[in-house]
Amino acid sequence: MTATAARYLYVTRHGEASADESALTDAGRRQAALLGERLREAPITAIHHGPLARAEQTARLIGERLPGVPLLRSEPAGDYIPYIPPREELPAESADEALARLAGFPAAERELGPGLAEEALARFTGTVEGDEPRHELLVTHNFLVGWLVRAALDAPKSRWLGLNHTNAGLTVIRYAPGRPSALLLYNDTGHLPAELRWTGFPPELHV
Repeated sequence: MTATAARYLYVTRHGEASADESALTDAGRRQAALLGERLREAPITAIHHGPLARAEQTARLIGERLPGVPLLRSEPAGDYIPYIPPREELPAESADEALARLAGFPAAERELGPGLAEEALARFTGTVEGDEPRHELLVTHNFLVGWLVRAALDAPKSRWLGLNHTNAGLTVIRYAPGRPSALLLYNDTGHLPAELRWTGFPPELHV
């Protein structure tokens, strides 16, 4: 029987991006660098990142603080709609608004997203073969962070909606043999000074 060991998945949303999302802002670059400093002592063996510039730039800046750790570009780590729920899965009072908002995203993100989301679960979650725990970092986008968190909690598929993640916040999920997946850390910004926290959140949610 093949031995299995725990996987520790460190997940972060990319740093703050410019209005056209073509690059990180100065604040976004600082966020990425500070997250890299925080992770310097973590036993991370790979940095996976989505193909878009803001995720790739964030991964590169983190990687500069983690010498020798490879950067691995991954389509399933990208920005897309992971799941479009049928109306009956949503609260009646907000279903129309939620579905209209999702319909406003590009067709490719809606049509290809569910397949990529399932691939992300297969590639980045669950235990690993062997005797040694594996620690990996995933630099991605708000929607996929929510999708992975709801899966770790065995929540309904529609519950990726309504989860907000600050830029460069840190989430850690453990997948251990014979145990339920565990959310060890969620959206933590302890590595960021006050002026760099809450980017990516609506103003009314800043506390």
